[in-house]
This record gives sequence, structure tokens and C-alpha cells, in this order.
Amino acid sequence: MTSSETTRAELLHSLREAVLAGFPSAVADLSRLVRIRSVSAPAFDPQQVSDSADAVAALVRDLDVFESVEISRAAIGSTGVLGQPAVLAARAARNGKPTILLYAHHDVQPPGKDEDWESSPFEPTARGDRLYGRGAADDKAGVMAHVASIRAFIETAGSDFDLGLALYIEGEEEIGSPSFANFLTKHQQQLGADVIVVADSDNWDTTTPALTVGLRGNVTFTVTIRTLGHASHSGMFGGAAPDAMLATIKLLASLYNEDGSVAVAGLTDRDAETPEYDEARLREEAALLDGVTPIGSGTILSRIWSKPAITVTGIDAVSVENASNTLAPETRVRISVRVAPGQPASEAWTAIEKHLREHASFGAQLEITDLDKGNGFLVDTSDWAVAEAKTSMTDAWGVEAVETSVGGSIPFIADLVELFPRAQILVTGVEDPDSRAHSPNESLHLGVFQRAILTEAVLLARLNERA
Repeated sequence: MTSSETTRAELLHSLREAVLAGFPSAVADLSRLVRIRSVSAPAFDPQQVSDSADAVAALVRDLDVFESVEISRAAIGSTGVLGQPAVLAARAARNGKPTILLYAHHDVQPPGKDEDWESSPFEPTARGDRLYGRGAADDKAGVMAHVASIRAFIETAGSDFDLGLALYIEGEEEIGSPSFANFLTKHQQQLGADVIVVADSDNWDTTTPALTVGLRGNVTFTVTIRTLGHASHSGMFGGAAPDAMLATIKLLASLYNEDGSVAVAGLTDRDAETPEYDEARLREEAALLDGVTPIGSGTILSRIWSKPAITVTGIDAVSVENASNTLAPETRVRISVRVAPGQPASEAWTAIEKHLREHASFGAQLEITDLDKGNGFLVDTSDWAVAEAKTSMTDAWGVEAVETSVGGSIPFIADLVELFPRAQILVTGVEDPDSRAHSPNESLHLGVFQRAILTEAVLLARLNERA
């Protein structure tokens, strides 16, 4: 089979029937995973993440095709502190067939306030054609897409197949994958593959599949702005002594042009064509309020996919309830910078730090802490695995796949590229524009879920037949 060929009709029919027959079980297993409160953030119960890893490992063992299945942890950096548990399974290739590594993560974001949910965040609830719950889409559906696709593949090809198969289900993606690099090094032999599928992205819409070929990088940090040795009376000294909030407002404003685009010299754009995506769709998907206008310039998708963006994600200051007539001596701000694909995060950080120090008004003192950097990612779309994936999507969905980029970041992909430079990386997913990952009322479109399972089952079958 060559990558230009469509999947054999009888094979596609058998896979489709297997996916359809197994779909109720896939949804039931996904629901059981959603009920486990596997929030990996430090303030939450780590036992829940361990319970989630146990549940995923049990599902993988039940497939009965892997030579090894284990739950493993790696150290975070050089601290010696172990990260969250991940599930790792491996089966060696035979007779010259390629090996495919399937990645997803079983940890989830905190649920937020229960009152913001229409149903309990950890009680999976079907409404219409969607399944609601924290992790129902991001990324326990990715976990189950892998498991269910392997089930369908086995049902069609049998368990004595030649394709090399590895599975890596991470437990700390939502907190930045702090032990990821060490985990890869620790298990390099088991994780080595010709093709790596990262099931943690989204589709163009509920009827059109997407292959993500570009991801922005990121730089996040905390900056503390100080102007006074202690708080002072605003009536006695206001108008002469600069308070920290004034210095903070001016510093943050300097990051933006009048149209809201980024004003930091040295942050680059990427020149790339984008599909049609109008302001009306942005208004709907981003929930812009009436009268609020978009920011930036160029096509809307170029602003999201190919240009830098800066977001102030948190400010520590005196609350309104505790406000007094006082000049604040310091404020603390958390900033997230999305870096255009192709620009190294370290280069972007150099430009950002230079800008901040040069624009600190009134000689304000800046202290920068909690710096984290992650590089973006661009897929070589001429790779044979890209053609295989797009053919599999077209066969499963009935329409051609769209090549997209994503405004978000998956920094650990840079670690995969560094350790496995010859592997072809495919970024796929089970989400759609209405999934609301990380937000209240996160949901999974069940039709998308079924087609994503079939896509991966087709890809496995095609690679198993590949010369």
C-alpha cells in the first residue's frame, strides 16, 4: 500500500463495523474515567491521579496485545521528586513494519466552580449529541480514542499483527509536563517509534477533521513591580510618590499597540496562508460580548496561529474589599506569551525581558521569577506519515482533512523532536470548537469521537499493511 491509495473498501468496511459495535463500550469506559477526579495541580488529591493511571492501565492490559504494560514515574528535573504516574505499553515491530507511538494524557484541569456547570463536572452527562464532564474531551477522550481504535484494529486484523505499537498516557500534561523529558530518557527504548500520534488537539468543526501542523511556543513568568519600601498614605504622598499599581499599568500597557497587537520588538510573525475564518465565527467561538471588537491585524487565523500574543493571566494586588487610601508598594503579575511558530522560545524571552526592563516607569524595580519556556512546532507536511494520516481522516470522515495550526502550545513536543529526531509527529484530536476544554461545561461531540476512533483504527491498519 502506498500513501496515495485510499484504504481498501473491505478493510474500511470491517473497521467501520468494529468501531460502531464497540462504540457503546468506548463511551462507557470514557465515562468511568471522567468520574475519576484526576486533577494534577498540586492543590488537589494526588491519589486521584494514581487511581486514574490504574484505570487506564487496566484498559490497556485488557487489550492483551502489548508485551509490557507498566505505570511509571520519572524525576522532575534534578530535584529527585517524582512526577505524576504515566501508563506505558510497548510491542515490538516484526517483519520490517513501522512502529507507531500513541500519546494522550489522563490528568485534567481543575473544575472551577460547580455552579458554573450545568451538570456535575465529574459526573459524565449526555445532552443531545455531546457528553459533558471535566476531561470528557481534554484528554480522556484522547486516551479512549487510542484504546478503542486498537480494539477495532484487533477485531479486524487479529492480535498477531506485525505493526510495532507503543502507548504513552501521561499524568501531568495540565501542569506543564515537568518530568516529561526525564521520562523520555528513562524509557527511550520503549518509546522509540517511526510515527508519533499526539491526540491532544481539535478538529475544524464537527464534520471536518483537522491535522494540526503548527503550534505556537510559549513563555510564562511572574514579574513583581516595586516602587516603595512600604505602603504610604495616598493623600500625603499621592501625586509625588509613584505607587506600584501605576508603574504596573504603564508597564503592561507598553506591551501592546493601539489595536491590541503585541508591541515587543524582537517577537516575530510567521508568514503562512490560512483558511477562511470570519469575524462572526470568532465572535461565536470566543464569546465576544456585543460591542467588543477583535484585536490585532491581518487575517483572524493569522493572529491566532502565526503571530505572538501576550495575556496577563493574573494580578496580585489589594482587593476592592480591602482597599484603603494607600499607595501600594508592590504588585505581582503573571504573564503568558504565545510565540509564533519558528521562533525559539529563548530568543523570544530575550526580547521580552529587554522590553520589560526598558519600559519600567519611574525607575520601578522588577523581579522576574517562575520563568518557563516551550518551543513551538511545525510539521514537515511532505512526510509520508502526514499523507497516511490525511488519507485515514478522509476515509473515516468522508471529507478531506484541513491542515490547521493551533494558537495554544504543546511544549513537550519539542522534547519528542529532540530525543526522536527521525520520528514523524502527527498532532490529532477529538475536540471541536464547542468542546470548551479547560472551561466549565467541557464536552465531547460523540460523532467526532466515533470518527476519531475510526480514523486511528484506519491509520493503524494502513501502517500494518505498509511495505
